[in-house]
Amino acid sequence: MPSSRLVELYAHRIGVIDEIRLDFGEGFTVITGETGAGKTLLLGALALCLGRDNVASRFALSGDSHVSALLLKNGEEVLVSREMTASGRLRSSLNRTPASAETLRTLTQDVVAVHGQHESLNLARREVVLSYIDSSDGDDAIELGRVRLRLRDLRAERRALGGDEFERGREADLLRAHLAELERAKLEDPGELVKVLDELTRLTQLRDGQAELASAIELFDGETDDTALSRFAHAIQVIPQGDAYDLARGALTSALIQSREALRELALLADPDVIDASAIAQLEDRVNTLQLISRKFGGTLESAIAERSRFRERLGALGGLDGDVARLDADLVQLDAQEAELVVRVRQQRVESARRLTVAVSEQLARVALASASVRFSVDGDDGSDVQILFSANPGLPEGPLSLLASGGELSRILLALSLVGTDNEAVAVFDEIDAGLGGQVAQQIGECLSELGRRQQVIAVTHLASVAARADHHFVIEKTLREGVTLTSIRPVVGVERVRELARMLAGDDVTEESYALAQRLLQDSRDVRLNPGESR
Repeated sequence: MPSSRLVELYAHRIGVIDEIRLDFGEGFTVITGETGAGKTLLLGALALCLGRDNVASRFALSGDSHVSALLLKNGEEVLVSREMTASGRLRSSLNRTPASAETLRTLTQDVVAVHGQHESLNLARREVVLSYIDSSDGDDAIELGRVRLRLRDLRAERRALGGDEFERGREADLLRAHLAELERAKLEDPGELVKVLDELTRLTQLRDGQAELASAIELFDGETDDTALSRFAHAIQVIPQGDAYDLARGALTSALIQSREALRELALLADPDVIDASAIAQLEDRVNTLQLISRKFGGTLESAIAERSRFRERLGALGGLDGDVARLDADLVQLDAQEAELVVRVRQQRVESARRLTVAVSEQLARVALASASVRFSVDGDDGSDVQILFSANPGLPEGPLSLLASGGELSRILLALSLVGTDNEAVAVFDEIDAGLGGQVAQQIGECLSELGRRQQVIAVTHLASVAARADHHFVIEKTLREGVTLTSIRPVVGVERVRELARMLAGDDVTEESYALAQRLLQDSRDVRLNPGESR
């Protein structure tokens, strides 16, 4: 049996569904019920569990809604859940551990495939079509993918080593130029720029203040008797004599002495020999050099010093790469040749596989109610990876991309045809009203196809047709009930007489007749699904 299976589906408070739990068996299962009973909501709940958000059931959730699905993936149980929080946020979990919706989608994409009337079925995606083409003979395609991944890694490694000999030489020249510039700067102290700026500011202030300083000294103690200190000294002399004035006189005399000492220090600063114009010029040159280096190599002297070390290491490494580069070049030449050989072989295989798949699917079209349609798998590109499915609904009409020309029902039935001829039937196939708009012998054919597919993988289908439902291994009925003025939905498995009655209802409506009941019995007998005991009656 396939390693993927839907074991259980649980839904709580989603639209008219109050609480439903379904246990699914192997093979082909159908879900039937009146229009509006909640079949679409049920499949929407499953889609939510698979991490999808663009489903109508998303808008049927309330503050305490919860859906979960128990799956078998490669023989191991996986529980995927979604629940609506009080704030209206949809929360996801995997095996009862918080997870993202993307995680659920990635984990379940090869476990369950839900195909509905309003979905494109992924058949427009190149990688999906390519997987069908490669399914029968894809070993070389897998090897081509491995070779290309290896080529990508080796080319990245080659670039990291400096590219070819010309590129490495150009990088080495640039490194030497940067190192020469940094060596000329003679960087040692990361804080040098701050210190040089402080000294330059001090000397510049001294130079720029010479004229004002000379004028101030003249005002304080010039050659005239009208200077500030001369008048200060004269004022002290006219203070009256006596003990009462001695304290004040002493303080003023001390202030005069301190002023004369300060003035002598200013006079020293006013000496032209104190200002060394060449020193200022040197400091300005150093500041310009350090600022340029900082801007060019990271924004600070510290980063420039670090870059100098890195340049030295890289230059040394480039000198010892010849052996590694030669090895990589040899590997790249070998892999390039292998890729070229595989590209030709894979394209030939894909062209042939597409031809065989076109023939095989075309042979199934009549069985899935598309007798007048045509399907062709188109292969293009150097390696045959540019693929698509071309479709024409009727003879004489031009073919075009399947996703653009086929209706939702046609897409579903083409997928069914693909599944019937496919070699990989591991995923659970879920069909939502694949038989919409069909009836009679065509509907019986669809039922036969679904039953046949159910012998290879688990199949779940929502249907309104008794001839399809009769072919199922398991049958669930979803029903609406009115409870205390509130419409609620329930679901239950039906077997034996109950199943016959449900099939009769599907044939004739709520007013089941002798004829519809007999026809329902005959449908079950023909499908060899349910054999009524002689004593059973309706």
